[in-house]
Amino acid sequence: MNTQPEDQNAPEEQQALVQEALVQAENLRKKKDYKQAIKLLVEALQYGIDKETIYYRLGNVYIDGADLARAEYAYKRALVIDPHYVNAMHNLAIVYKRQKKTSLYVRTYKKSQRMQLRHPRNQKLTPKQKTRLRRLSLKTMLYMLLGLGAIVIILILLFR
Repeated sequence: MNTQPEDQNAPEEQQALVQEALVQAENLRKKKDYKQAIKLLVEALQYGIDKETIYYRLGNVYIDGADLARAEYAYKRALVIDPHYVNAMHNLAIVYKRQKKTSLYVRTYKKSQRMQLRHPRNQKLTPKQKTRLRRLSLKTMLYMLLGLGAIVIILILLFR
């Protein structure tokens, strides 16, 4: 028997509910059911989890529904929460372009491009991929040390 109110679900349950809402909202957006997608995402905001992602998805729904003012607001909120959210910055530039705010579009688009180079999003790697990367970095470091050692030996032999 569940004695907790619905608003006080365990954090794991809340995370699962938010992820499900994100998936359902994306499916509704693809079906062009924007009102229902917005409703789902706004309800997901109550949990306080992945708010930047929810605002980003809200912006996507609003931009698809041609509500550019709300799309702009949603992307800006995502950027307040995560100032390095490259996709939100890029989509904000697209909103400015559609609103015919050319100077803001250019400035925001350039900023999104710089952000993409400076702050790449964290990639979720499987344990197998992590192991491969560790081995590759170890091999690379070993080759660099061997090369440096060879150069030092050659220099010692040349200047004797």
